[in-house]
Amino acid sequence: MKSKFKLFSGTSAFRIAVLLLLLSSNMYAQDNSKYERIKVALDSVRSSYEKITNRSCPSINILIHTPVDYIFVSFAADGISPLTKDTYFRFASNTKNFTSASILNMQEDGWLDIKSLIVDKIPGSNIPYVPDTPEFDIPYKNQITIEQLLQHAAGVYDVDNDSVPGYGGLSYVDYMTFKNPAHQFELKDLVEQAANNKISFFPPGQGYHYSNTGYTILSEIIERVYTFRSGSTKLYADYINDFITGTSAKVPLDISFPYLASDNTMRSPFVTGSLITPDSTAIYSSVNMSAHVGEGNGYTTFSELDKYVRSLMKGENVLTPASVELMQKSVSEHNKTYGLGCFYIEDLGYGHNGCIKGYLSNMLYDPLTDVSLIIMMPVNDYTFPNEEGIVHGLKALANAGFKARMALGFPGKDIGY
Repeated sequence: MKSKFKLFSGTSAFRIAVLLLLLSSNMYAQDNSKYERIKVALDSVRSSYEKITNRSCPSINILIHTPVDYIFVSFAADGISPLTKDTYFRFASNTKNFTSASILNMQEDGWLDIKSLIVDKIPGSNIPYVPDTPEFDIPYKNQITIEQLLQHAAGVYDVDNDSVPGYGGLSYVDYMTFKNPAHQFELKDLVEQAANNKISFFPPGQGYHYSNTGYTILSEIIERVYTFRSGSTKLYADYINDFITGTSAKVPLDISFPYLASDNTMRSPFVTGSLITPDSTAIYSSVNMSAHVGEGNGYTTFSELDKYVRSLMKGENVLTPASVELMQKSVSEHNKTYGLGCFYIEDLGYGHNGCIKGYLSNMLYDPLTDVSLIIMMPVNDYTFPNEEGIVHGLKALANAGFKARMALGFPGKDIGY
């Protein structure tokens, strides 16, 4: 979570007549009493959030999947259509978990080693993981490991979320987007900003700082390794399609990762996102995602994202249980809750969150209870100082998850949102 228009690690609106919708999977019989308990729980979260932000929330939406239930609830403001479990939305930094799954799958296949330095050679080749070019000559390049990039422990400067010299106090991505919303970003151009300005957060392994640019470098590594292994030029999207989501993947998924500036719309039905500032409210239906490859460019539906996180974390998807445990438990000394593109919240589980123009979301799976959650609010509130509005939104999402679990008899807590 960071820059004014995006995320981490991967909201608003209020005093409204609330509409409700539940869609259940055909695999599960609908239990109206359970639905009603979740409805009441989420209504309290919505009410608390609206009192704190003093504005109406467009909608708060949750899919909860347990060993016996599959329940979707959507609360929408008056005049706004409720969502369904098959509504598309941008899930932003949840993308980082897909990048981690790709890296770990490559490690399982012997294509790379996450303990390697990024300047080391790709196994079986004389090709380094990252290009030996000026664009990638970032500070401490010779000391950074692939694992540290996954943990946000490499100190790589985030040119997406943090201000970059020469851009009027803006991040490089914000500056270029304001200048030309249709600008085609390239991986090397993003990393080059940290290289040219010789900027970093800290020496590798000496701290924790969320970095979208660190995941840009991981995307470059995935492309270079897959290109070498396949013998033809490959993109990040090619690997994701071929191994993680496509028809030949172990669990095929309807999930998209656009990388062209022109590929800026979602399939229907989709929900638009709202970004609220003290001066205006912007509605986003199309977004240039080319700056966010591998760190925040994904979009899908509630049902498909649930299918992904649930199957992956149960060891039933592309990764072995050993690799899943590595993803969950391989943390740095400076953040004991963030593993490899994956964080942990007690009584919610393992997964990630996302924040991008108009959308806040969580995807989580708890192995102790076999409960997965997909939670989303289509709004970013920047009317508070220091991004406190985004913090309010993320806390509301977490509390929605806690209260939905408790409504079905699972452990949780009330954090006051």
